[in-house]
Amino acid sequence: MLIRFFDITLALLGLIILLPLFLVLLTIVSLDSRSPIFGQLRLGRNRELFRIYKFRSMLIETPDQPTHLVPETQITQVGKWLRYTKLDELPQIWNVLVGDMSLVGPRPGLPSHCDLISAREKLNVFRVRPGITGLSQLLGVDMSDPARLAGFDAKMITKLNVLSYFGYIAVTLATVFRIRRFRNYLLNKINF
Repeated sequence: MLIRFFDITLALLGLIILLPLFLVLLTIVSLDSRSPIFGQLRLGRNRELFRIYKFRSMLIETPDQPTHLVPETQITQVGKWLRYTKLDELPQIWNVLVGDMSLVGPRPGLPSHCDLISAREKLNVFRVRPGITGLSQLLGVDMSDPARLAGFDAKMITKLNVLSYFGYIAVTLATVFRIRRFRNYLLNKINF
């Protein structure tokens, strides 16, 4: 319950503070695509479907599949930059605010990613809200290895508390801003 309070508080602050950046990014992405916001169905808590939002980084006609399976030719020039800077994820702050997601949790998978669904069900990962960031993202484990990803998700969930919640956020910010020493220090000091 306390983590949900922090999710709402930080999401509201984020939306207010980042509004000018949102407007700039909407304008930039609109130059590259006629639809700057991308919505996709994902599996959330208790396997409930919800629509996740991102700034569009791929061509509109790109098939609905896991990101690691999308060919480079389907990613727009602006999209490459958005992905590199992780700014494509910013609209997910709305998903956090409305309760579909948390700031910290397992990345929500696609309903068609059966191997990941099965692996996560075995480890009871669907009992929590999915998140924007988490242990797997920080360690570079993606959906191409479903069993390993589910294992890291379960490990994170087991140890998730208010301290580690803010630890994941701090490491994520250090990663985004390329502050390697601080990121590595946090990874070594916080027991993930």
